[in-house]
Amino acid sequence: MSTPPATGLQLGDLERVDWQKLGGLVPAIVQHARRGSVLMLGYMTREALRATLERGRVVFFSRSRQRLWEKGETSGNFLQLVDVRLDCDADALLVSALPAGAVCHTGSASCFGDEPAARTAAERLSFLAELEQVIDQRIADHPEGSYTARLYARGIRRVAQKLGEEGLEVALAAVSEADAPLIGECADLLYHLLLLLRARSLPLTAVIEELAQRHAERGGPGR
Repeated sequence: MSTPPATGLQLGDLERVDWQKLGGLVPAIVQHARRGSVLMLGYMTREALRATLERGRVVFFSRSRQRLWEKGETSGNFLQLVDVRLDCDADALLVSALPAGAVCHTGSASCFGDEPAARTAAERLSFLAELEQVIDQRIADHPEGSYTARLYARGIRRVAQKLGEEGLEVALAAVSEADAPLIGECADLLYHLLLLLRARSLPLTAVIEELAQRHAERGGPGR
């Protein structure tokens, strides 16, 4: 059994939901936990919500089959639960989840169509959180030929040295290269920064929070 989410609704909160308004059903909007995009709409009964919290995977009530239905039970494209929130009227749920594959039966990432190519700045930045997860997975699995796993295994001193080299390459590209090479060097720098933070067991959010605190204290993003 998976651990229920640390925030939002817990098993003891089932009676907070207004189950009577729609005859025992409540709509459940599923949102990508990292990108913020809307993935699908389903319906839950009290039993479906309980099963969702207990399993750590999103479970709906199928109105056509009149039974509980775990998303992905036939396709394998599960929705890994991150959080469940109740709206202000207590009659709708916002479910944050991480999809294991295509969400829609058509093969699309969302039941509302594929995500637009022009993503917002916030959605693009959210990829850094995904990259952190990829780095964690490479380190844990240590697949053959993985640069990430190999560099991490050499220790923090080597990772720090590599980050310094990448910083120098960014500086040189800034004064002597076109935009495309500079962007490539900056991408390398960000990747190695994430790896260094991982080597120190620190998340990128710690750096973001430090910047936000400075902004609040000093009235601006600069020093």
